[in-house]
Amino acid sequence: MTLEENIMMHQGRRQFLQTSGTGLGLTALGSLLPQNLLAKTHREPKAKHVIFLFMAGAPSQIDLFDYKPDLEKQFRQPLPESISQGQRVTAMTRGKEQLVAPSMFKFHRSGSSGMWMSDLLPHLSKVSDDLCLIKSLSTDAINHDPAKTFVCTGSEIPGRPSMGAWLSYGLGAINKNLPDFVVLPSAYWTGGTRNVQGLYSRLWGSGPLPSKHQGVAFQTTGDPVLFLSNPKGVDREIRRKMLDAAGTLNRKHLGEIGDNEIATTIAQQEMAFRMQASVPELTDLSQEPKSVLDTYGPEVGKNGSFARNCLLARRMVERGVRFIQLFHRGWDHHTILPKQLPGQAFDVDQPAAALIQDLKKRGLLEETLIVFAGEFGRTVYGQGNLTRTDYGRDHHPRCFSGWIAGGGIQGGMSYGETDEFSYNVVKDPVPIRNLHATMLHQLGIDHERLTFPFQGLDQRLTGVETARVIREILA
Repeated sequence: MTLEENIMMHQGRRQFLQTSGTGLGLTALGSLLPQNLLAKTHREPKAKHVIFLFMAGAPSQIDLFDYKPDLEKQFRQPLPESISQGQRVTAMTRGKEQLVAPSMFKFHRSGSSGMWMSDLLPHLSKVSDDLCLIKSLSTDAINHDPAKTFVCTGSEIPGRPSMGAWLSYGLGAINKNLPDFVVLPSAYWTGGTRNVQGLYSRLWGSGPLPSKHQGVAFQTTGDPVLFLSNPKGVDREIRRKMLDAAGTLNRKHLGEIGDNEIATTIAQQEMAFRMQASVPELTDLSQEPKSVLDTYGPEVGKNGSFARNCLLARRMVERGVRFIQLFHRGWDHHTILPKQLPGQAFDVDQPAAALIQDLKKRGLLEETLIVFAGEFGRTVYGQGNLTRTDYGRDHHPRCFSGWIAGGGIQGGMSYGETDEFSYNVVKDPVPIRNLHATMLHQLGIDHERLTFPFQGLDQRLTGVETARVIREILA
């Protein structure tokens, strides 16, 4: 009996009916098989891939994207109660006077649309006609852990499937020799090491979905993927025989107890064997022309840099990886923001712009959705020392900025508005669940129909609250 027949026979009738009724044409069987399967989508997809540039720590929208020139007149003035409206704040600023801290950085208009951008982002300014700048993002969480978990999984509660896991489950693989979902954390950042939170694997976990769909985190030293190389004395032929023997035993075990995670183990072991050839080729940049390397900036040659990860993301898109998530930390600027923010902007500005241009030149931007966002925004009132050139900002979930490019999204537009203090959304709000719904929509998925039964509920990325596709930004 084949692996496929074993899984079909032992999968519970109820689970089979539930999963085959999702409308995606991908049953639990299909989600487990080590094959190159593409599911039917709910609509014609505009995009095939997602590159999510996650700015962990929360960049300051006031200093980068949300231009508020009139704040200069409000320096060290109390934030009006009509603006703060008694909204919750963190324990770090609770009970303290909220004094306005205008951005010390200059802004300029860019592109044919005249989009306002900080002078800290000269390279992104040059591709602003490809960007949809969203200035009205909001979230429910006010602290880093639940806020990151919310952006990455659609829930503040740990243990839910991540964005990439949902796409792997719902759409299947494009390239059978590489994972559907790859994670690329930066090994370092320029903006200092104060207030840097750890990254946890549950941000790219699969939750109750089969573990095959979790993200594979690439390393910056040694093997790109842990334990990818054979140990000394074991060559590829010996490894093949070992896998065949283990596979025989695992198939027997699968036939006896019908545990789908055994099928996942078989599939992942075979994937790891194929990755021993595919990953070294993927991560070898020696054939990249110097002209391409130069566009990503001076850091591209350093392992673990955001620049190098952006170039790797482009190479992954070329090879059919479905979802690539970059994590760049160091944005949690409670103090000395003017000193630290320029370094962070330096890290991401040129590489992100180069990624857009590189994909565009290769005809891949149209089918690749690039998303840039943190977990929340920063307050207009200062934290720590407050002078014209020295201040920090606290967490602010009520509004923040991010951008999207490619994948059927309109470029050269700003969407959403905040009040004169960049404190509340006053036009076209975009809760995180709406961002998720829009991402899925561009990949051909109805967010209400991509579900997985767990704990008595049909789980979905956008949760149980109302979410909508942001149709105003679609090309």
